[in-house]
Amino acid sequence: MSHPIPAPVDERLPWRQLFMFGLQHVLVMAASPIAAVFLMSKALGLPTALSIGLLSATFVVCGLGTLLQSLGRNGFGARLPFVMLPGGAPIVLFILIAQQTDVQTAAGAVLLTGAFYFLVLPVFRRCLRYFPPVVVGTMLLLVAINLAQVSGRLVAGHPAAGDAVAPLNLLLAFVTLACTVAASRLLSGMLAQLAILLGLVGGALCAVALGAFHVGQLAGAPLLALPTPFPFGWPRFDVVAAVPLMVFAVISMVEATGQTLAISDAVGRPVDQQRDVPRTIRADALTSLLGGMFGTSLIITSGENIGIVRATGVRSRFVTAVSGAILVACGLLVPVSALISAIPEAVVGGTGLVVFCIVGTMGIDMLRRVDLRDHANMYVVAVALAVGLLPILVPGIYEALPGNLRILLGNGVAMGAITAALLNFLFFHTGARRAAAQAGAASATH
Repeated sequence: MSHPIPAPVDERLPWRQLFMFGLQHVLVMAASPIAAVFLMSKALGLPTALSIGLLSATFVVCGLGTLLQSLGRNGFGARLPFVMLPGGAPIVLFILIAQQTDVQTAAGAVLLTGAFYFLVLPVFRRCLRYFPPVVVGTMLLLVAINLAQVSGRLVAGHPAAGDAVAPLNLLLAFVTLACTVAASRLLSGMLAQLAILLGLVGGALCAVALGAFHVGQLAGAPLLALPTPFPFGWPRFDVVAAVPLMVFAVISMVEATGQTLAISDAVGRPVDQQRDVPRTIRADALTSLLGGMFGTSLIITSGENIGIVRATGVRSRFVTAVSGAILVACGLLVPVSALISAIPEAVVGGTGLVVFCIVGTMGIDMLRRVDLRDHANMYVVAVALAVGLLPILVPGIYEALPGNLRILLGNGVAMGAITAALLNFLFFHTGARRAAAQAGAASATH
């Protein structure tokens, strides 16, 4: 009796391959939780011991969220190869709330926002039909450009105003890129699929040879670090203080929609928007609630992850499930997280440039299926790119505006996606075009 061949997304690879591919995801994206904790610790003046505990908790929560998204249970998690990470904007908002009130109120704001996800989801679910390929493809392009800018800053190493970028940083980034391309071109089979990981390892070895790989920032820390619930004390709940994070929660739902559609396309699994997108968002909400309990900000699905899936061609969700297990191990074993955090930013930035630009090619591929000779589609894409690129290409352009408005407009990905969705609604769901579409649908049923 023959057994049905599982879909690529449900394929269970041999353990050795699962571990290596899962490790590749972790190493490419480990900079995000490390940077989030570093920024929070510096901005709020947290003691070293508490910072180590927060790093441990962030890795563990990201790992548990990744397991939930990849395996899916009871309507939570889309059963797609997702990795979950702390978002840059939620971390900044957490810090601002803590500075304006106190850190207990900031932790309470995360918990309130996690609950807010569940309250808003039924309304948002009714709007999913307003996110066709023209909207999602535009959003993926903006995601790629925004993340490539973030990677570029890692390569630059945050030089002081007027200072040039250190040549060593440029060398490490270019060596990483060269090793990635060489591995993809010269190797075959599983090794070729591990080109991104091998490129990162090549850049790290170059850093070791040049004396730029420094381990020891967590020297003296214990072997194991168990996350502590409510590390700042019992949270305080202030709905007004939580409003900025709640606004971002709506934005993150838009991003989660695009990411779910994009990763479904990458793995070749037909997507059911009404089923899969809410599952993704519910897992985001539950993981963010868990993050709030352990002192982090919102934990959300990662757009970077889509590029790795497309680059490697490995579509199994069990790969990212193993990534989740590795992230949990990194959180519990301090020496492991210390070793990962020692990888120079320029190496991570070089790897990120490749991965994030692959996300851009997916957006281009999605837009290629749209008739851009149609003036309506052309204006949807053009105006959305204009609105989305403005804060990315001209940082600080909205500095003179009120705080909450500045945060919203300054998120180029969100503003571009919202603009595309609104214009798509205006052009295709109102007026003559809507009437024509309804007439076409009616004639098709007779």
